[in-house]
Amino acid sequence: MFTGIVEERGRIRAATPDGSGRRLEFEAEAVSAGAAVGDSIAVNGVCLTVVAAGAGWWAADAVAETLSRSNLGQLLPGDPVNLERPLAAGGRLGGHLVQGHVDGVGRVVEPAPGLVVAYPAPLGPYLVPKGSVTVDGCSLTVVDVTSDTFSVSVIPHTAAVTTLGVKRAGAAVNLEVDVIAKYVERLLAAGATSPYRTPAQGA
Repeated sequence: MFTGIVEERGRIRAATPDGSGRRLEFEAEAVSAGAAVGDSIAVNGVCLTVVAAGAGWWAADAVAETLSRSNLGQLLPGDPVNLERPLAAGGRLGGHLVQGHVDGVGRVVEPAPGLVVAYPAPLGPYLVPKGSVTVDGCSLTVVDVTSDTFSVSVIPHTAAVTTLGVKRAGAAVNLEVDVIAKYVERLLAAGATSPYRTPAQGA
């Protein structure tokens, strides 16, 4: 589990085809320190597993499914990426609960600081003003929502230490909506058919 508080802006060192996927290598100082094979690290909001690591770098394999559902397939050597290690037990939840499972890819309509993103239609019900959304791994608060876009305010610090400050109109961004909203939707859809609902609770 992540929080959407980016630890480091790293950089793609290499992107090598590997079957139907890609082996991605990242230059990073903070998150690679102590990284071990099997660890999880979020890259632009996508949870990846460390398969190799060294001084100032680490590598992960991105399968075809991951590449098709995120912007990782578009990354080239030299491109910046947002990196975050999982939340440690007892750590502060500075952003919101983020799984590292991308729900869709959006497109930047207007760049930061007044970032406007066009979102895939199925994500619309989960986007509400003052609610949380993850954009390329960054936990942000929704300002406004239209039928096909949402806006967020990116503070100068976030723009400086993440990729959001360099994203331009047309850029692809990974989106993850609030997992709690998805659970609520599922529970409401289950309604009276829930096996945990007792007769005393009614229909």
